[in-house]
Amino acid sequence: MGPFSLGLTEEQRDLRDWVHGFAADVVRPAAAEWDEREETPWPVIREAAKIGLYGFESLADMYGDPTGLSLQIANEELFWGDAGIGMALFGTSLAVAGIFSAGTPDQLAEWVPQCYGDQQDPKVAAFCVSEPDAGSDVAAMRTRARYDEARDQWTLSGQKAWITNGGIAGVHVVVASVDPALGARGQAAFIVPPGTPGLEGARKIRKLGLRASHTADVFLDDVRVPGHCLLGGGEKLEARLARAREGAAERRGPGGTGPGRAKSQAAMATFEVSRPTVGAQALGIARAAYEYALEYADGRVAFGRPIVENQSIAFALADVRTEIEAVRLLIWQAAWMARDGRTFDAGQGSMAKLRAGELAVSATEKAVQVLGGAGYSREHPVERMYRDAKIYTIFEGTSEIQRLVIARAITGRQIR
Repeated sequence: MGPFSLGLTEEQRDLRDWVHGFAADVVRPAAAEWDEREETPWPVIREAAKIGLYGFESLADMYGDPTGLSLQIANEELFWGDAGIGMALFGTSLAVAGIFSAGTPDQLAEWVPQCYGDQQDPKVAAFCVSEPDAGSDVAAMRTRARYDEARDQWTLSGQKAWITNGGIAGVHVVVASVDPALGARGQAAFIVPPGTPGLEGARKIRKLGLRASHTADVFLDDVRVPGHCLLGGGEKLEARLARAREGAAERRGPGGTGPGRAKSQAAMATFEVSRPTVGAQALGIARAAYEYALEYADGRVAFGRPIVENQSIAFALADVRTEIEAVRLLIWQAAWMARDGRTFDAGQGSMAKLRAGELAVSATEKAVQVLGGAGYSREHPVERMYRDAKIYTIFEGTSEIQRLVIARAITGRQIR
């Protein structure tokens, strides 16, 4: 065993500098325009694909890092550039995480490249879980999947809500209920290939932030997909459903959780994989706001001196910088644990996402306050960062849900 070190490897430093350069030279200059237009920044996606930043090869290289840090480093730097464009580029990776967490090696090989398209014609992908009445409560999902054994075909019906890249994606990964009586344990994930009839994106949502990232409802009207589009395969699903049915009566007993309280195998496994990465995105926003506020405070003169020389400003910036360093370590720890196959025995993935999301909100709010009236105007990017940050205490598990996960992990009890 080598000496303990928190230093990055040469490859990780090169990755950080490469993504930072793209964020500084390409993303930041385009950020205000695409936020205002509220449209998918396809020119930026094409530029990222051209240099190899957007594509399954680069994602595979990041996933291949044995420390688990490369994906977090890239997300922090890209979202330092702009969160809306960052999500337009990295939103596809959530669908890829869904395939990775549930799919077979053959399914990964077939579908992950299609999520991205190619350099000449890049595509985006969507991970469809949330519904109008099933956000944090994944067990309340109404989208159904029915199997026709004679045709070896699944039929998906239902509605998904707040879906990143919904409707404009090539590949949609859809989580649906196979056995509603089993609640969350009766769910499975399916690939809906490009151009499949019956899937329609509707009601593009106009959002407070992340405006360059497309979000929409997705309707599934008797969408038929071949049997091999069930992620993980039929035998694995049947074995899992059988185990869930055997344990259903026990879970309903005194002190039991009930079938609806069990962890969704299809959805929550994906979120467990993605939480440190989502935390890294929030950290990038916080760091961008902090750096901008620090530079502004150093140059802004009031009452004869730079405002950074006032304790109220300097201490606020010191607090934010301290939180940035602490949150990064939480994210890196969770990412390393996940990559090393260690269990989040104290909810470390949720810890990272919780603290990062709340830091993004507090750091951007302080940045607006440091800039004063200038921070409230669109002449400075901190107001956009402020709008972008809020979603990180809401999506992929609200702050309240993260606290619930942590509380259950540390107490061993079914906290509700």
